[in-house]
Amino acid sequence: MYANVIIEYGAKAVDREFSYIIPSELTDKIKVGHRVIVPFNNRDIEGFVLGISNKYDGEYKLSEIKDVCDEEPILNNEMLYLGEEIQKNILCSKISIYQAMLPKALKASYGTNIGIKKKRYIKLNISYEEANKFLNECKYSKQIEIVEKLITTDKILVDVMTSSINTLLKKGIICEEFIEVDRYQSHISGKYKVVELNMQQDAVVKSVNLDKHDTYLLFGITGSGKTEVYMELIDKVLKMEKTAIMLVPEISLTPQIVDRFVTRFGTDVAILHSGLSDYERYDEYRKIMDGRVKIVVGARSAIFAPLKNIGIIIIDEEHTSTYKQDTNPRYHARDVAILRGKYHNAPVILGSATPTLESFARAKKGVYKLLTLTKRAAAGKLPMVNIVDMKNEIKKGNFILSKVLINKIQEKLNKNEQVILLLNRRGYSSILTCRDCGNVIKCPNCDITLTYHKSSNTNRCHYCNYSVKNVNACPVCGSDNMKDYGLGTEKLEEELNRLFDARIIRMDMDTTSKRGMHEKIIEAFGNHEYDILLGTQMIAKGLDFPLVTLVGVINADSSLNIPDFRSAETTFQLLSQVSGRAGRGDLEGEVIIQTYNPDNYSIIYAKEHNYLKFYEDEMKIRKTLSYPPYFYITLVNISSRDYELGFSEANKIGKYLKQNLSTDTKVLGPTIANVFKINNVYHYQCVIKYKYDDKLNSVLNKLDEIYKINSKVDVAIDVNPVRM
Repeated sequence: MYANVIIEYGAKAVDREFSYIIPSELTDKIKVGHRVIVPFNNRDIEGFVLGISNKYDGEYKLSEIKDVCDEEPILNNEMLYLGEEIQKNILCSKISIYQAMLPKALKASYGTNIGIKKKRYIKLNISYEEANKFLNECKYSKQIEIVEKLITTDKILVDVMTSSINTLLKKGIICEEFIEVDRYQSHISGKYKVVELNMQQDAVVKSVNLDKHDTYLLFGITGSGKTEVYMELIDKVLKMEKTAIMLVPEISLTPQIVDRFVTRFGTDVAILHSGLSDYERYDEYRKIMDGRVKIVVGARSAIFAPLKNIGIIIIDEEHTSTYKQDTNPRYHARDVAILRGKYHNAPVILGSATPTLESFARAKKGVYKLLTLTKRAAAGKLPMVNIVDMKNEIKKGNFILSKVLINKIQEKLNKNEQVILLLNRRGYSSILTCRDCGNVIKCPNCDITLTYHKSSNTNRCHYCNYSVKNVNACPVCGSDNMKDYGLGTEKLEEELNRLFDARIIRMDMDTTSKRGMHEKIIEAFGNHEYDILLGTQMIAKGLDFPLVTLVGVINADSSLNIPDFRSAETTFQLLSQVSGRAGRGDLEGEVIIQTYNPDNYSIIYAKEHNYLKFYEDEMKIRKTLSYPPYFYITLVNISSRDYELGFSEANKIGKYLKQNLSTDTKVLGPTIANVFKINNVYHYQCVIKYKYDDKLNSVLNKLDEIYKINSKVDVAIDVNPVRM
């Protein structure tokens, strides 16, 4: 017997199946999907069995499989199918897809060892009559105490083995029992109560056919109760004895969602996201594999959860870019969800108050089925939004907070209400420059300025993580006339502490780097331990705090200035989402947006809560410029540590694409990428725009094959990128 094995190497050059002999002692143990240990390149390595056959037609001498790692196959038939389909669609290495599906403990990486945590218990190993006889004859008080407890208690947890316990074990009076312990403990606040759906919510639930696969777009305004709709649909699916996947875009959303789901569905829920430790993730994954849970809640990678008999897949805040992985394999969770929905004949729900233009266009065309929620669930109103022109405020000396926002914050504090402030830039300041010679402190590895972090007194690169202590003197001219420019969340926090006597908490990548901090911050703010929550875009979506009556956006232009065709859409979505955090309880909410571009259409439509008008105007621009959803886009990234070589190969690739793709397909570039140098690697790109091109896959596959063995130039293909 022979097995086709794909090995753990991530290198494209060896991303293929290798044949191995299955030794006779392993013939009955190895199946397709099993993880095995094989010899490769003079060392033992792990891999996955993708096929088994009775004959081998090759000309090479084969080695034997050394061992099988698990009793049951790690990759089931559906996962193997998904690997084939995803590779076909996004042109990535197959092993990278299978690695993305699994927790660290089950990845093909030789030497990984994450055990199962168990607690030791002792229990009686004899009858009650024999136990009483032992008590009458025993002279040792500690042994008597243990046996007396076990007569009245089923078992006792043992933290430390004592001589008395060991003696009783040797005599056979007691025995040991080891019980597995879940290392992840979900926190339940007890605040969530199941509510009765309103007429709109109930109509949406009834519109979803749970007996067949369709993709639905649930377009519901912020606060319209989409989560309640999701839970009601999942409840129906569970009654059909099926399972469900619920995706959320940010770890920051997980605590509130988990609270609701665990309160309603109890132990039927497993959690999967990057905030878990490797041990916790392994435990949760095994619960899913063993069929001990029916619902999986998590971020992007949870779409690969090995649930059987899936009855529904839900993607909340479907517009969020974090559903697209920006490293190999560059899959989009939405596409994987639709593949799995078809496989299980289950509906897929995409929910958002601000859907991507691509999703809404598909809904308008009937490719997706459109469901709408136009009213807030608790009969509350959408908040009033005011736009403040910061050009006028600067003339008055208000560089960070406008006078109107300062007054409104104080007003809310006086009423004992809460405030959320969004500033989508972490750190203290974004530029540190010398006023005498004009030198700007930059990252030595990247084509980017360093961000100053005052709390650690360091300048950091947010691309390669390079860090250096803050300089007091210019490294070029020696002047001590250094000045920081730009605004980050640290500087905003400092300003707020100066202006207000309030309890302030900051939520960004810096304050949530430690495990569990997302949950702690959200819980503390929800308990009104703080008056003001300020943070980056992680606070903009999905969070629900009834006492928040004011939302302030400090620099609404930051996402507008990104050189990307989606910048207006991103800005509209961010402003609409963060505005939706205000007035979600019984109190009315209001929003203040500070901007230098008060006449920009994305900001005006966000003020009006008018998604449909934004959609119409943005679609006209997309059509004129041949961008999605009118055209598909594939990005070809060319990178090299050698500037000249990268430039030369990028030009060759651009020429190759233009000569071999269809005449209707547009190839732009090569050009340098938006961030040209990252970690001493130079980046170039070609943009391919097309409606349909039957040559595209074969041309890109050939390009990928050509550069598979090139160690000096890397070519990465990104199908339907979310960032340019």
